Amino acid sequence: MRFLVTLLVSFLVHVHLFAQQQRVVAEYTIVYAMSLDSTSTDKTLADNLKSATKTIYIKGNNARTDLSSSAFVQSVFFDKTKGSAVILRELGSNKFITKLDSTQWLQEKQEFDSMVTTITKDSKKILGYDCKKAELQLKNGKVYTVYFTPTLLASVREVDYEFKDIPGLVLAYQVASNDGKKVNYTAIKFNLSPVPASRFDVPTNGYRILNK
Repeated sequence: MRFLVTLLVSFLVHVHLFAQQQRVVAEYTIVYAMSLDSTSTDKTLADNLKSATKTIYIKGNNARTDLSSSAFVQSVFFDKTKGSAVILRELGSNKFITKLDSTQWLQEKQEFDSMVTTITKDSKKILGYDCKKAELQLKNGKVYTVYFTPTLLASVREVDYEFKDIPGLVLAYQVASNDGKKVNYTAIKFNLSPVPASRFDVPTNGYRILNK
């Protein structure tokens, strides 16, 4: 009996300490710089990524992700409450809008089904945060190398669906495709200031509907 009580107390203390160490953040902006890994040789892609960025805005149950490069602009608005999304794409002067309900959103992310995640012992510091390394193996052969801080957890994790089961906030990652290309995403700004609600207003004027 004494052993069981000791075991229970130890477990509760562990849970309490973990809860203290990890904080759910419900409002922030994070900006990632994008670049082609030095081992890749696609000059056109490298040039397109020179000034490319990925920006994520989180406010409560709403998330927005902006991908911006010299050749392409995309914004994804995700509503965690409904599990639905709106995707805006701009290719030159052409603008497209796609609306996905919760079922369609999950279908869009099917490549991440049965993904195998392995957390390693490696680590590094990014923007002052100690980050752990994880490796994600997809069934289609694509590989993600991820660095995340376990001290923070986003209130909306599904907008980066591939990272929804990572136990922390991802501050850097690399995507390796089957053709050998490796694209790096590295956080260069992380701001916990309030995000204006207007960031999540979806523009519709001038966009052609593109159905899935």
